[in-house]
Amino acid sequence: MDTTQNPNQIPSKRKSVPLWVGFIAALLVWEVIPWAISLLMPRYGWTDGHPTLWNLLGLIPVIVGNIGLFWGVLAHSAQTPVRIDFELDKPYLLTDRLYRYSRNPMYVAELILLFGWIVFYGSVALVIAFVIWYMFFNYYAIPQEERILEEHFGEPYREYKTKVARWFGKIQS
Repeated sequence: MDTTQNPNQIPSKRKSVPLWVGFIAALLVWEVIPWAISLLMPRYGWTDGHPTLWNLLGLIPVIVGNIGLFWGVLAHSAQTPVRIDFELDKPYLLTDRLYRYSRNPMYVAELILLFGWIVFYGSVALVIAFVIWYMFFNYYAIPQEERILEEHFGEPYREYKTKVARWFGKIQS
């Protein structure tokens, strides 16, 4: 796996959890919470308490998003075996596989997953949650992570930013 290490990194006690805890937390956040949010408002497209065919199509992005999310967890846990590191200042920089097409493939996967739940549940409440989550990612989480990565990795990260889009796609030079 292609990673860039910072030779000046001083090992420290890092916030992390076992891999299985991370998977359970992801399931709770991305499967249970959308269901609970969907109960706040009517479900459009549902008849007699069941999703219609159009709602069931939402399961396609749910599956794609889950695969992307779990791939991302595994990609990061490969750097810190059997644990998930929650520190923003990571001792490695992922630039291969999905990170060739997005600097934030896990966030993209989470938004795809949430979009799938919007379609599946036909929920306006989930549309609102999607917009809030996107704004949180785009205007808070990602800029904070980018500042930390730039401070930590310097020029290699700045060069990576010129080649790979924040959300998706290669930047044309």
